[in-house]
Amino acid sequence: MALTAFQIPALLLVFLSFIFLLTTTASSNWRISSIVNTTNWKYEGLWMNCEATSLGFIQCNTLYTLLSSDTFIQICRALMITSLVLGMCGTLLALLSLKCPQLAFSDEKTKGRISMMSGMVFALAGLSSMVALSWYAVNIITEIFDPFYAGTKYEMGYALYLGWTGSLLSIVGGILLTCSSCK
Repeated sequence: MALTAFQIPALLLVFLSFIFLLTTTASSNWRISSIVNTTNWKYEGLWMNCEATSLGFIQCNTLYTLLSSDTFIQICRALMITSLVLGMCGTLLALLSLKCPQLAFSDEKTKGRISMMSGMVFALAGLSSMVALSWYAVNIITEIFDPFYAGTKYEMGYALYLGWTGSLLSIVGGILLTCSSCK
């Protein structure tokens, strides 16, 4: 049977990671303008660009069009959504592998296999979001250090750090769920 001592903390970790990754995906603070200007701040995310003034006015533009955004942003969107979908599937599998649900299968061997599959799905979700976040960060860093880049220079926003934390929690939770299926 799956070890409950590993399953409960693993479920808490992956639930927390899902909240972190969902917040990261929806956030508009993936990158923040590095130009120190006392009147305006710019910050951007995968879905929205915003500009705030010192008077408290915030104007945000939603990025609906798929073809106008950069290729790496489109791929980061796809990877983050994939990560969220995998996290939801892993959650369903993890809940089925617990002791309490008695469905068509209740033997220890089947529940152990479901727990192992759930752990692998969570680890894959964490890797998917880690790739998206790291690729986005690399693009920010290359723009900062490129002397020929003429656009607005940005710094990494808090959403990237929150996403990296969520990715690590998902990977660790997946490893714990996989280990919980071992005897």
